[in-house]
Amino acid sequence: MTVTYLLVDGENIDATLGTSILGRRPTPEERPRWDRLLSFARDTWGQPANGLFFLNASNGLPMTFVQALRALGYTPVPLSGTEDQKVVDIAIQRTLDAIADRDDDVMLVSHDGDFLESVEGLLDGERRVGLIAFDEFRNTGFTPLKHRGLQFFDLEHDTHAFNSTLPRLRIIPIEDFDPAQFL
Repeated sequence: MTVTYLLVDGENIDATLGTSILGRRPTPEERPRWDRLLSFARDTWGQPANGLFFLNASNGLPMTFVQALRALGYTPVPLSGTEDQKVVDIAIQRTLDAIADRDDDVMLVSHDGDFLESVEGLLDGERRVGLIAFDEFRNTGFTPLKHRGLQFFDLEHDTHAFNSTLPRLRIIPIEDFDPAQFL
């Protein structure tokens, strides 16, 4: 049976949320509800979803967070390496490349352009490939891949992964415009 692999680049999401949206370190209640992302992946494509949450554990393992991820149904992937290695990026790239040898679908949760080549390699016309990110911060290199079948999902608005509305300035498609949001 085909499954959807949900690959989460948590560091990238946390950095974008903190630096680009909130302007400060997010509090726990301002972070995505990771269980909703797993449900979104399962419901969107109507098949089981395996969540892999990649963590840089070079300075130790955040056991409370790891236990919470496990309880939500994720497989934590704790990694270590030298200071100059982007261990999470390396592991996600390797995982994307390994999925290319399988028939499974994949959703990547990241804004990072480091994954462009690996994502492009998955666009074979057979599998479904999605990118979950804040649309306005998604690496622009992904945009041309939409014509090859890459599906885009907004981390806040499509997945409903947040408990409150984030202070984002984003372009609103006219069919989604609701003046009540501004009154």
